[in-house]
Amino acid sequence: MGKINTYLRLVRPANVVTSVADVLAGIAISGYFLNGNINYSSVFLLCLSTSGLYAGGIVFNDIFDAELDKIERPERAIPSGAIRMGEAVILGFLLLIMGIAAAFYVSLFSGMIALGIAIAALIYDKFSKHDSFLGPLNMGLCRGMNLWLGLGILSYSFNQWQILGMIPLIYIFSITMISQGEVHGGKVRNLYIGGFLYLIVICFILTVARIKDNLLLSLIFLLPFAFMILSPLVKAIEDPVGKNIGKAVKAGVVSLILMDAAWAATFGSIYAAMAIACLLPISIWLSKRFAVT
Repeated sequence: MGKINTYLRLVRPANVVTSVADVLAGIAISGYFLNGNINYSSVFLLCLSTSGLYAGGIVFNDIFDAELDKIERPERAIPSGAIRMGEAVILGFLLLIMGIAAAFYVSLFSGMIALGIAIAALIYDKFSKHDSFLGPLNMGLCRGMNLWLGLGILSYSFNQWQILGMIPLIYIFSITMISQGEVHGGKVRNLYIGGFLYLIVICFILTVARIKDNLLLSLIFLLPFAFMILSPLVKAIEDPVGKNIGKAVKAGVVSLILMDAAWAATFGSIYAAMAIACLLPISIWLSKRFAVT
């Protein structure tokens, strides 16, 4: 159990749950849950795919950061010696391969999206995260493609709604901008930029919900989403120390689940929205036991 606990520390399970919510939201946007002919094995495989891709990406993030983490975050699994580097590399590759294979089993198109996510995650882990602009953009791209992974379950819906991949891109860009001050304290400017981008995301979802004539359903999930992300951000702006910024980042990551539930409700899949929202207490519980960042 001790070793399993250590591996869970490495893969950040609370974050993995949010990636499943992304995929379920994409499937809901596609209308798949409303077509009366649901293949739940495909839904499961896409959830398995995103779990492997996200967890594998996080493992390689810690692999590439191992030397820096010896100084800044020595409690992490690799620098603390709880997991050897070779073990982490094997685990990371197995998770990415599982994620890609599961998606290819659903369809060639889903597999190609999963492959793109894996490549983008590795580019972020090794290169772009060190750039203050390209890092957030790259991470946002991974999340946007994650929504695509679910949306791609119906190709005609993907062609119609693929632009919505921009929203998780913008949202994650904002979280990554905010997180740049998590260790040593941050710049208030970055926090304001993050807050502005949050508002863009909220307004965009409201606009689509109004167009789809599902505004009230969307607000059921969108209002608590807005409260969860903005409250800790305001505190971080008032006192931009590392601890407050860390709380704002943690809230931003976990609250993705409510944003995904709002998307599902916006597109009329209320039962899917409720199912996605049920992932929130699971993610919060996991975030209390395992690090989110």
